[in-house]
Amino acid sequence: MTATTERTKYDIKDPSLATQGKQRIDWAGREMPVLRLIQERFAKEKPLAGIRLVACCHVTTETAHLAIALKAAGADGILIASNPLSTQDDVAASLVVDHGIPVFAIKGEDTETYLRHVETALDHRPNIIIDDGSDVVATLVKNRQHQLSDLIGTTEETTTGIVRLRAMLNDGVLTFPAMNVNDADTKHFFDNRYGTGQSTLDGIIRATNILLAGKNIVVAGYGWCGKGCALRARGMGANVIVTEVDPVRAIEAVMDGFRVMPMEQAAAIGDLFITVTGNKHVIRSEHFDVMKDGAMVCNSGHFDIEIDLKSLKEKSTEVKEVRNFTQQYKLQSGKSVIVLGEGRLINLAAAEGHPSAVMDMSFANQALACEYLVKNKGKLEPGMYSIPADVDQEIARLKLKAMGINLDTLTPEQIEYTNSWASGT
Repeated sequence: MTATTERTKYDIKDPSLATQGKQRIDWAGREMPVLRLIQERFAKEKPLAGIRLVACCHVTTETAHLAIALKAAGADGILIASNPLSTQDDVAASLVVDHGIPVFAIKGEDTETYLRHVETALDHRPNIIIDDGSDVVATLVKNRQHQLSDLIGTTEETTTGIVRLRAMLNDGVLTFPAMNVNDADTKHFFDNRYGTGQSTLDGIIRATNILLAGKNIVVAGYGWCGKGCALRARGMGANVIVTEVDPVRAIEAVMDGFRVMPMEQAAAIGDLFITVTGNKHVIRSEHFDVMKDGAMVCNSGHFDIEIDLKSLKEKSTEVKEVRNFTQQYKLQSGKSVIVLGEGRLINLAAAEGHPSAVMDMSFANQALACEYLVKNKGKLEPGMYSIPADVDQEIARLKLKAMGINLDTLTPEQIEYTNSWASGT
């Protein structure tokens, strides 16, 4: 539903869903104490006052708290969806109705609508861009060079987006600072591993209601997201197989107790396939040919390109919806392959995404990265920047404090020892 109010312009499904959305946003906030503390400071200091900000993110209850914190910081911001199936329509409604935040996101929006929302975001002439997947940044660089002078910098928290930014850097078109939030310790160690691991299996179970115990589950990619998926799948009783292209990660998977083999070999064994590589066509035509009848494939990478659905459709005589977010492709051979969540992020297509407790740290990083860019406006050369180590440490410290966990502190003797080279055996 597209509408205009006195408070804001927006493009959402239904403003009447706001009451339900507010209730769920409040519930998520119970487990986001770090971002709450940052929001309270932001409300006093207004570090983003006068800053035009665009956030292209999954519109979830957790993202709502980031948007609210950024508004408290004084930002003039709008929020658009980073994925057509990840939007929670009631959350979008509450942000518009209860907080006056412009939202352009509808669950299930088509590609034309998505691209229109990207253009709407760029019409805001952003100074700061928070981008999941770098679609907004890439569109700005390709089509709106005249707006680059407005841009202070961007933040990115997805593996896919970081890959794109590095490619832009290599091509010499990254002419502004980009904060690599994804590589912050308090992001990828927790969000990617524990968040993706739990929420991916949650999405699979909600979509299919299958028993994971005893299944052969193939995890494509053993980065932090893949580690999380493999760990959680094994915990549910599955026999986990890992496919990799990186020899170091492959050795790690072997020593973690998983079988490692090429996808060509795993394709004939797997009952369920999960792609988390950030690359293209990890599961493709020749793999579909040897899969078991009824094999299920899903993706937990950012874009829907990891599974070659075009070739699967070309091999199929029929495609039908057998459950919500579950499509059966009937192959010419008589076998069927089941695709979950249209090959998009299964944890957000069929479930609610990462638990709030883990997104608390990820979005704390995002909020502080925006503040860092503004504070250092004009001081940072174009390129990729990591979250400062002291910021990473402070987020971890605040999280532990909220959990009621205390740490040891070094004694003066220990501090002296660590700063000295003279002492030894």
